[in-house]
Amino acid sequence: MDESIVVSPDWLAAHLEDPQVRVVDVRDSWEFDGIGHVPGAVNIPFDSYRDETDVDRGTLPGAEAFADLLSKAGISPDDTIVAYDDTHGVFAARFVLTALEYGHDDVRLLDGDYSAWNREYDTTSEEPALEPTDYEPAPLTREESPLIDFEDVESALERDACFVDTRASDEFEEARLPGAVRFDWREVVDDERRRLKPEAELEDVLAEYGITRDREIVLYCNTARRISHTYVVLRALGYETVAFYEGSLTEWLAHDGDVETGPV
Repeated sequence: MDESIVVSPDWLAAHLEDPQVRVVDVRDSWEFDGIGHVPGAVNIPFDSYRDETDVDRGTLPGAEAFADLLSKAGISPDDTIVAYDDTHGVFAARFVLTALEYGHDDVRLLDGDYSAWNREYDTTSEEPALEPTDYEPAPLTREESPLIDFEDVESALERDACFVDTRASDEFEEARLPGAVRFDWREVVDDERRRLKPEAELEDVLAEYGITRDREIVLYCNTARRISHTYVVLRALGYETVAFYEGSLTEWLAHDGDVETGPV
């Protein structure tokens, strides 16, 4: 697993004293304050970096709004960010994708979540002292970004790309992109350990669904939250040709795109 993308609790514990390693807790503020958090973590709740008013593609909040969040959290562009939640990383992965899209070079997902950390390491309710920064975003260009739009998806369908639907089975049966395979994002998570499954096991699970490095992979769900987790995991495993349909099925249906229904 590539540590420049996903880090273990042991890695984070060993780097907590590094002033350039900034930990971001994306849970609701009541959880951050009332339940406790990783020492030194700042709270940037999920809803604060999600916007459904079309300010940017899909539910992205816009580069300036996101930069304002990081500025208030005392984060600089050169910092290493490690994000976590308490839901197997799915909300934190959305933060990772958003930060990458707006040009933050070094942002990583904690392997596991708050509960996984709490099993082995101390937590605190003490809020860190913050010194605001003047964060300047550097959004990726269309050529640099993994995000694709409706027209790109149409082209990928013609190329017979591997479309991966990360939703639950009832959602998949109600409507899906033509030829898509259903791969529930939670397939990569060990529920008992609250961590990702071992790398070799992940490779086997992905291969069972035809998700392999030699294929062009296009990820989608409903509103791009769940595919964020799958995207981060695939990148950490070294998958290079992975596209991220930010508009997902919500946009596809709004444009009257072709769908399949029913069980496979």
